[in-house]
Amino acid sequence: MTRFIRNFLSTSSLLFNSNKRCISTTTKVCTFFERSEKGGYESNRPLPPFKERMRMGLAELKKEVALWSEELKEKFKDDPILLYRRGEVDVVYKFQNEDSLNKWIVTSDKDHNEGFSSSSLELTNHGKALFSGELVLRVPKDGRVKRAGYCNIKTVKPRKSFKRETYLDWSNYNMLVMKVRGDGRTYLLNVHTKGYFDVTWNDMFNYPLFTRGGPYWQIVKIPFSKFFLSSKGRIQDNQGWIPLDKVSSFGITAVERYAGEFSLEIDYIGLEYDPSHTEEFAYEMYKLPSGIANT
Repeated sequence: MTRFIRNFLSTSSLLFNSNKRCISTTTKVCTFFERSEKGGYESNRPLPPFKERMRMGLAELKKEVALWSEELKEKFKDDPILLYRRGEVDVVYKFQNEDSLNKWIVTSDKDHNEGFSSSSLELTNHGKALFSGELVLRVPKDGRVKRAGYCNIKTVKPRKSFKRETYLDWSNYNMLVMKVRGDGRTYLLNVHTKGYFDVTWNDMFNYPLFTRGGPYWQIVKIPFSKFFLSSKGRIQDNQGWIPLDKVSSFGITAVERYAGEFSLEIDYIGLEYDPSHTEEFAYEMYKLPSGIANT
C-alpha cells in the first residue's frame, strides 16, 4: 500500500510538472474552494421530527407522480421541429395568481444580519407582480458587515419529478423580453449558471435594467450577448457568453448608491428569437498575461 501511494505521488508530480504547476496545499492556492453552494448563507432552521417528515413526504409523493406523468406526456408529444417567428415572445414567468409567486424567493440584507433593508413580492389588483421595499445603506454594528443595501428576487431552482435537479434550456433564444413599470431606479438582471464544480457555483451573468419611472409601461428587449460575467459581485477579467442551456435561475436585484424606497411592477418575463441579431458577444476579449487571468 505504501509503495502504491509513493508511485501515485511520483506520477502525479510528473503530470503537474508537465503543465508547469505543482501540487500545493497552502491556503493561498486553495482559496477558490467552496464548502457549500450558498457560500455560508444556509438556513439554520432545525428539521422537523422524523414522523412529520414522513407525513410530508407521503403528501408530496402524489404530486411528484403526477409531475412525472406529465413529463412523459411532453416527451412523447414534443415536436422535434420547432419554429420561432420573429416578434413572438414566449412568456416564461407570468404573474396571475398566488401560485406564480411561489416560484420566486425574496431576500434582502436583513435576512442574513447584514443590513436593514426590506423587500416583498406581491400581487397587485390588476394581476401584476410588485417588487417593492426600502434600501437601507446603514451597516450594522454587529453581525455580518460584508454586504449591505440590497434586495433581491430569484426564481426557485428548477427540478424535475422526485426533486431531480435540472436546468432551464434557453439556447433557442437570443433575447430577454420584459414588460415592466419602474420608479426611475436602475435594477440588475441576473442569469445564474451554476455549473458542476465549486469554482462555477457563483458564476452569474448581469445586465442593468434602466427604468423610466412614471405611469407608463415599458417593454425591454435585452440581447443575451450584452450580459457580462461576474462572480460574487465582481466583474471577471475573463469574459464569455452565457451557456443558455445551463441556466439555473433568473433574478432581479435592487442595489444602488442611494437609499430609499423602490418599486418595480412586472407584467411578464419572456424570451424571443430575433434572427436579425447575429452578435455572439458584445465585449472585446483580451488575452492577458499568464498569472493574471485564464486565457
